Amino acid sequence: MPFFSKFEYYNLISKMDNIKHYVQQNKERFIEELIELLKIPSVSADSAYSQDVINTAEAVKASLEKAGCQLVEICETPGYPIVFGEHIIDATLPTVLVYGHYDVQPPDPMELWTSPPFEPVIKTTEIHPDGAIFARGACDDKGQMYMHVKAFEYMIANNCLPCNVKFMIEGEEEVGSKSLGWFVERNQEKLSCDVILISDTGMISNQQPSITTGLRGLSYVEVEVTGPNRDLHSGLYGGAVANPINVLTKMIASLHDENNHITIPGFYDKVEELSTAERAEMAKRPYSEEAYKNALDIADVYGETGYSTNERNSIRPTLDVNGIWGGYTGEGAKTVIASKAYAKISMRLVPNQDWEEITELFQKHFESIAPKAVKVKVTPHHGGQGYVTPIDSIGYQAANKAYTETFGVPAIPVRSGGSIPIVALFEKELKSKTILMGFGLDSDAIHSPNEHFGIFNYLKGIETIPLFYKYFVELSK
Repeated sequence: MPFFSKFEYYNLISKMDNIKHYVQQNKERFIEELIELLKIPSVSADSAYSQDVINTAEAVKASLEKAGCQLVEICETPGYPIVFGEHIIDATLPTVLVYGHYDVQPPDPMELWTSPPFEPVIKTTEIHPDGAIFARGACDDKGQMYMHVKAFEYMIANNCLPCNVKFMIEGEEEVGSKSLGWFVERNQEKLSCDVILISDTGMISNQQPSITTGLRGLSYVEVEVTGPNRDLHSGLYGGAVANPINVLTKMIASLHDENNHITIPGFYDKVEELSTAERAEMAKRPYSEEAYKNALDIADVYGETGYSTNERNSIRPTLDVNGIWGGYTGEGAKTVIASKAYAKISMRLVPNQDWEEITELFQKHFESIAPKAVKVKVTPHHGGQGYVTPIDSIGYQAANKAYTETFGVPAIPVRSGGSIPIVALFEKELKSKTILMGFGLDSDAIHSPNEHFGIFNYLKGIETIPLFYKYFVELSK
C-alpha cells in the first residue's frame, strides 16, 4: 500500500480541517437538495408509487454524478434498481463501500401527520432547537444516505479523498431488500471493498455519539384465520360458530406468558446470553427511565421480566403484532361474524437465532394451537440474521476517532433493537465488516407519523464522515 509523502499527508489533513467551513458555506444548499429528494414519495411497499421509486433512483444517480463520481449507473434487478457509483483513485489504496437506501416507509396513518409527509417543512423542537426537517424518509434513510453524498462532494471538491469509494444505494430496504442478495451475489468483484459504511441507525443524543455494534435479526409473517365460508349474521350464528377474530386474538395472546416470555417451543434455544459483565457495560449508557416514559407519554414500561428497558429492546428477542384486521371497520355498526381475520407479526431476533428456523418454529406452533373450528395459514414475508461487529476493528476505531473529533467526546458502543438484514449478507458475500455510523435519534419518529431529522444531525454527519475516511486510511497503514 503506498504511503503519502509528508507534504501530501499534511496537505490532505489541512484540507480535512476545512470541512466545518465548507458545511457552513453550503448549509442552505445541502438542506434544499435534501428537501427536494424528500418530496418524491418513494414508497416501495405500495405499487401505486412505483414510478416515484424509479424517479428517486434517477435523482440519486444525478446527485452522485454531480458530486464527482467517475462512474454512476442504475443497475436493474428483479425488483427496484440499485444505484451504483464509484471513484477509484488508486487500486492499492483501501476501498470504502457506502450502503444506503432511497425507498421509504408508507406514510400511514396520514391523519396523524402535523404536515404532509411528502411536503417537507423545517420546524424547531425542544431536542432540535436549530430545526428539523419533517418528512417521510427524512431520517430513514434519505437524510442519512445523502450525508454521504455531500461528504464525498466535499472530499472531491477539495482534493482530499484519501482512498477509493463505492456507493450502493438500493430501493427495497423497507420491503426486506428482496433483490439485494441477488445483486450482491452477482457483483462481488464490482462491490469488493475493505469496509462497508452505513448510516441507517441512530446515536444516543446530540451530545453523546454512539456506534451501533449489534443489530437484531428479523422474521416477518402474516397469518390468516378462516372460519365460516362467508360473513355471518352475529345474531343468528353468534355463539354457535367460531369467530375468526375472537380466535385469532386468543391465539396471539397465548404467544406470551405472564412474564412476557415468548411461548413458542424452541424459540430461545439459540439465544445469546450476555455475561453479567457485558450487561454491566451496557448499563453505563446514559439513560433516564422517566424521560423515556415522558417522551412516549406512557405511565410505565412493559416487557420481559428480568431485563431492563435497554436490554429488552436490544439484546432480547421479541414478538409483536404489527397489524390486525377483519370484519367490519367502517363507520357505524354492522353485526357480523367475519369469515376471515388477519394479522402481521414480526419477531426481532438476537445473534445465533436463524430467522428461517424461527419462522418455521412459529408456523408449526401457530398451526398447532388453532382450534379445529378454524383453518390457519401462515405466510412468511421476509427476514434476516442478526449481526455483531467487534470494537477492536480498524473500522470501529476510525469511526470512534471521527466522532470524538467532531463531538468532543468518544462514542459509546451500543446494541440496536432494529434490524438491517443485509449486514450479515454483506459479511457472508463480500467478506467485509460493516461500520454503522448513525446520526439519527430515537425521537426522530422513523416509521411513524411526523418523522424528522435534525439539521444539526444532518450537517454534523457531513462533517464527521470525511474524518472516518481519513482515520481508516491512517490506521490501515
